[in-house]
Amino acid sequence: LISLPIMLRYGYDRRLASGVIAASGTLAQIIPPSLVLIVMADQLGRSVGDMYKGAFIPGFVLTGLYLVYVIGVSLLKPQWAPALPPEARTIREPNGDSGLRSLGILFGLVLASSIVLSNNYSALLSWRAGHDVVAATDETIVVAMTFGILLSLALALINSALKLNLLSRMAERVTFALVPPLTLIFLVLGTIFLGVATPTEGGAMGAVGALIMALMRKRLDMRLLKQALNTTTKLSTFVLFILIGSTVFNLVFQGLDGRVWVEHLLTSLPGGVLGFLIVVNILVFVLAFFLDFFELAFIIIPLLGPVAEKLGIDLIWFGVLLAVNMQTSFMHPPFGFALFYLRSVAAKNDYTDKET
Repeated sequence: LISLPIMLRYGYDRRLASGVIAASGTLAQIIPPSLVLIVMADQLGRSVGDMYKGAFIPGFVLTGLYLVYVIGVSLLKPQWAPALPPEARTIREPNGDSGLRSLGILFGLVLASSIVLSNNYSALLSWRAGHDVVAATDETIVVAMTFGILLSLALALINSALKLNLLSRMAERVTFALVPPLTLIFLVLGTIFLGVATPTEGGAMGAVGALIMALMRKRLDMRLLKQALNTTTKLSTFVLFILIGSTVFNLVFQGLDGRVWVEHLLTSLPGGVLGFLIVVNILVFVLAFFLDFFELAFIIIPLLGPVAEKLGIDLIWFGVLLAVNMQTSFMHPPFGFALFYLRSVAAKNDYTDKET
């Protein structure tokens, strides 16, 4: 709704613009706090926090691969992603400078301070406790990132309040724009990784934080709130009906010893664990063309989980692997939700910008 018209305005290829939006939107299904991971953890009998920790690095690796692909397309076919024209770069310093150097210096300072803190975090905890303390990796990452974000916000506020002109307008605006959503992410993920809140409590704090941000920016009214409640009720009803149907199916399937047949079939596949993983991923990929995520999670995953555990596969790793696979179901025709969402907000006719 926001990004597509802007990219089309400045000459981006339609295929690249729509593909980037649809593909990047599906990343929310595997990056915490993800509803997909919550359902997956429930079906595999593992904690949501462990599933979040397991998906943290793969999610960001996949994000990085998307970035590399877009950069590669931009270099190989620059006409598909042309540079922003000079007249569109509205944030400039009085001397005409873009302010990107100041932004780069601020980013480097924040990154360096976060790395220094992460390397010495265990030592700080040991000094405070009076004995050796080894901090968990996820806790160290969250604390270091939080420190970097707060440092950038403090520098931007001081520079703006005292008119020091040490930071450019670009650096200030980027900082003030990024800190609120990053704070929202910390309320959800940071509290979970630090052990302050359970995944349910973290999600609740994230929802409250999002409402507060919407109110502060004057983007929430009764019409939007009513629409959100209506959509949430429909989705919850939809999920509950699938859950009831899948439970009945599983009970009947188990009563007919279907689990035993499936277990014997999958454990007897050639190739052992590797053969099982290859067949399962192909099966899930094909089924995703016709079933959405909830149907796969409630019907297929309970059949595969016990077999994977019997073969000695870590269920957290197995769940993240299947979540990444099922993430593609949001882009599969004929039932790809990302495609329907994109089509609902895209222009029905050829796009013509009034300015360009």
